[in-house]
Amino acid sequence: MKKVLVGYGIDVDAVAGWIDTKDGSRADPVEISRGMFGALVVVDRLLKLLATHNIKASWYIPAHTLETFPVQVSRIVDGGHEIGFHGYSHEYVSQLSEQQERDVLRKSIDVFMSFTGKKPTGWTAPAFTTSSRTVHLLEEMGIQYDHSFMHHDCQLYMTPYSDYGAVTTAYQGDHNSRRNASDWMKRMPDPKISTLVTVPANWHLDDWPPFSPGDNSSNGFIDPYVVEKMWKEHFEYCYEEYDEFVFPLSIHPQISGTPQIIKMHQRLIEWVNGFDGVEWCTFEEMVAQYKRGLISGFNVEKAMGISEERYPTERK
Repeated sequence: MKKVLVGYGIDVDAVAGWIDTKDGSRADPVEISRGMFGALVVVDRLLKLLATHNIKASWYIPAHTLETFPVQVSRIVDGGHEIGFHGYSHEYVSQLSEQQERDVLRKSIDVFMSFTGKKPTGWTAPAFTTSSRTVHLLEEMGIQYDHSFMHHDCQLYMTPYSDYGAVTTAYQGDHNSRRNASDWMKRMPDPKISTLVTVPANWHLDDWPPFSPGDNSSNGFIDPYVVEKMWKEHFEYCYEEYDEFVFPLSIHPQISGTPQIIKMHQRLIEWVNGFDGVEWCTFEEMVAQYKRGLISGFNVEKAMGISEERYPTERK
């Protein structure tokens, strides 16, 4: 009997993603308008799509979005969906100081607690970019799960701390020209495991790279049927190879709310529902089932052969 947990993680970046210019340079007014379209128009489109198929999703919302568009966020909450957090203004935490990262996490959590009355359970890193401190800080803040890391592509797992201790290879530049090669030829230390669960992230199951025009590596004009085929083949492979797995999709309103992409989601949902054992749920529910031993997962340490199994990776 198959057990497949399928869900949408929806990053409501809205304006936050566009004012995150990193160096304080001027934000593009047209890009800001794209973010407003995502919040003011597409949130309702996605809520309608999800309600039609009786799906509860996980919405990851920068605190800036919540404070700027409280009416739209209220509709998400009223729809019974999970609310996770996603920075304050979509900050790339890999580029923040430790104090900046801690301050952003605290402020974001405070904003959500004031709005919803409870602490968010999970988070996803803006642009899936974290720092060596991130997992430690998430634990410090009482967060239960992450949706940023990629140790596996279809299995939940206990998250290693993000300060891996891997020595980077450095031989370019005058300051490295006289280094001994032995300085960098060292194995990575064994990872240490945190109390966080990861719902795996995957750039290939994300709508932003193929569909966002003018954004560095993306031209934004990939045929939706190409992406739909890729997502279906990912699902089919996992269905063939695993009795139990998760299929977490990452989408953005200003991308997936465009007519051609939302129709792609309609087709995909109907197709996935044709498989036995499929359960649509929030990422929070995926984690809860994993912790209760209701779905198996992946053990990083066991896979590396460095410890006995200590986590609920086998279904009860």
